[in-house]
Amino acid sequence: MSPDPGRTVDAEGVRRDILDAAPGAEPYVLRGAHVTGALLLDGAEVRRSVRFEACLFDEAVSLEGATTLGVSIVDCTLPGFRAPTARFGGRLDLRRSTIGGDGHDAVELVHADIAGALRLDGARLIAPGRMAVDAGGLVMRGGVFCEDGFVAEGEVSFPGAELPGGLWMRGARITVGAPDAYAFHGDMLKSSTVRLSRGFTTDGRVRLRSVRIEDLLTFDDAELLGSGTSLMCVGMQAGALDLRFRYRPAGGVNLRTAHADRIQDHPSTWPATLGLDGLTYGWLGETAHTRREDVENRLAWLRRQPVYVPQPYEQLASHYRRCGHEDEARRVLLVRERRRRATLGPAGRTWGWLLDSTVGYGYRPWIAGIWLALLTLIGSLVFAAHDPVANAKDEGTPFNPVVYTLDLLVPIGGLGQRDHWHWAQGGVQGLAYALIAIGWVLTTAVVAGVTRTLSRN
Repeated sequence: MSPDPGRTVDAEGVRRDILDAAPGAEPYVLRGAHVTGALLLDGAEVRRSVRFEACLFDEAVSLEGATTLGVSIVDCTLPGFRAPTARFGGRLDLRRSTIGGDGHDAVELVHADIAGALRLDGARLIAPGRMAVDAGGLVMRGGVFCEDGFVAEGEVSFPGAELPGGLWMRGARITVGAPDAYAFHGDMLKSSTVRLSRGFTTDGRVRLRSVRIEDLLTFDDAELLGSGTSLMCVGMQAGALDLRFRYRPAGGVNLRTAHADRIQDHPSTWPATLGLDGLTYGWLGETAHTRREDVENRLAWLRRQPVYVPQPYEQLASHYRRCGHEDEARRVLLVRERRRRATLGPAGRTWGWLLDSTVGYGYRPWIAGIWLALLTLIGSLVFAAHDPVANAKDEGTPFNPVVYTLDLLVPIGGLGQRDHWHWAQGGVQGLAYALIAIGWVLTTAVVAGVTRTLSRN
């Protein structure tokens, strides 16, 4: 149904008809009319439901500070709808209406209170460079629905809103004309669920700082084209977070100090940069069919954090441990130490390299066993090919090249060989001194690496 240009009604007459009704009167319904003048109901107490269908309004409809029952403006065209601080006893229905175009914000609901749902399904909101929806501090009892072809030219804003029935924007499209501008702003939003998914598209940034989502915050199949930081979720808390975008976001995703009980994502849509410092989670979706591939993918995920910080590695290792994957947890912590080494000075890097090559920073102590076996083999072969000189005639145990080598390498205790034999050849004696030095270095590295591991984990 479209407005009948021949049927014109005056806004003042409409206002009188709406306000002159007794409590509980039949709903006021107007269909297919051209409403001239401004329909102003600011501060009014409207005691009946109001419904406009397929009407054309010359000027914005205003209910600032009004108290009313349900209001429906469906399939209509109007320059704006303004109801800041208004109280709606039923739902507010703006489905399939075209709102805006007068150089002002399209829909204003700042600190409004709506007992029912807010329906914007199929609506087209036109406010380029301004607010398509300005709903800061909105208090709902039902949900907010912006689906079925919802289009907004201008920012959609719900900062500090309370939406127990959820925010549903599946398939919605928001355009702001500038990739560095905010297309969706929802700081401090509280909601049961937020669905910016199933084809949700925006050419600007999405900002959700410190939101509280009881159930699911999802961007499944969403397309985020904002530059810089496409998605800002610093301090977010959510029951579940789905980051399986349709394509890789044009900018970064910032999840610093956020928490989600469950996170689901996919390597193919990871952004170029990720803010992960302080991010915590109870469960992290797998990225591959094997654990080896999954941990490699997750380490690549952590490398998208622009600068090294230890917490994301410790959090990932904790996740693997809760899953019973100790080997993967040690692998993550080893990579953490290697990345940390790159941030140190020359002395720190040298000591870190020594810890890594000897015991894998304590996470691979078996490497020390390999060094010990290799050095024992080399020493045994060299010492067996030469004749030792006894320190005292007719004293000491018979010479054994293997035990002698071990006695040199292990600085603690003694095996009865090192103190009873020496070498006349300078080269062989030099090898003996070198093995003593290597033994001390290897032992120090083992103790330091194991102590480091036990103290930090």
